Amino acid sequence: MTLHTDKFAAYLRMLKDRSGQGYERLGKQAGASGSSLHRYCSGKSVPADYRVVHSFGKVCGASPAELRELHQLWALADAGRVDEAEQTETGEEAAPPRRRRAYAATAIAVVVLLAVGLVWLTADASPPATGRYADRMLFSAACEPPVSMGQHDECVTEVQNLLVAAHGRLSVDGSFGPETLRRVTAFQVLAGLPARGVVDEATKTALYDRRTSMATWPAAAVEQRVRAVFTEAPDTAVAIARCASFLDPLWVLPNTNGSRNWGVFQISDARLLELGGTPRQAFDPAWNIEAAHRLWSVRHDFHDWPACSAALATPPPR
Repeated sequence: MTLHTDKFAAYLRMLKDRSGQGYERLGKQAGASGSSLHRYCSGKSVPADYRVVHSFGKVCGASPAELRELHQLWALADAGRVDEAEQTETGEEAAPPRRRRAYAATAIAVVVLLAVGLVWLTADASPPATGRYADRMLFSAACEPPVSMGQHDECVTEVQNLLVAAHGRLSVDGSFGPETLRRVTAFQVLAGLPARGVVDEATKTALYDRRTSMATWPAAAVEQRVRAVFTEAPDTAVAIARCASFLDPLWVLPNTNGSRNWGVFQISDARLLELGGTPRQAFDPAWNIEAAHRLWSVRHDFHDWPACSAALATPPPR
């Protein structure tokens, strides 16, 4: 069990214990089996689909703040699960991940020492950065690799400050967690870059260029537009949008199969393709809400948001 999985499981247990309900009953309401919920709460496995997690939190009575915390914990635990799966596929099961990383680091260091013929390696030996932003922190030797998920240092703080300067909504805490991952991905889409979710050289340049704005609608304006478009079921539509994205037009949620969901109504890559849209369009709240209404109009229900629909259903009396 990784540290992130342990924290995620502990949070699930807290919600479950507070609800006063058993696994079987919670499973029926959340759309999962009781045995699956037990595995998640014990830390034996991490659900591949966040919708199950969200539904579980809702039926346990989690507040919006608790749901946000639950999402962050799931994203970190899920990232660890995927990382472990990749290591297993390489056939390196004999040594623990940390030990393998240590072996790899040692091997690389030995090769470098032999090739260069140096005994001491310092940051001064790195080639100087070039370009118009060579003197900026993200192009320094300390931030030479792509800044990415799980990192916690001054490089992440610089990225976060630059995202805030671009009118991105996030906390500046020096930790590259789910919140920063979402904002980096959104910035890349808006800047016309590949949405890799890591701060590579092109993203660093775009952040310092300050030509990309992440300014978007506040939650109140989003709710107003949802009600204006979904005249047939305004209250339910707002509840679905709040469940899906907390009414955040730039919300991004990755799926374990590599696809992602985008914007207010979390429209998936597959649905975007059907609708003739792009992630950039999905970040436009007006386009996103209209597209969601088109999906709703197929059956005049919210079948495209099963987890949120289930979470909004009135729980049976105890």
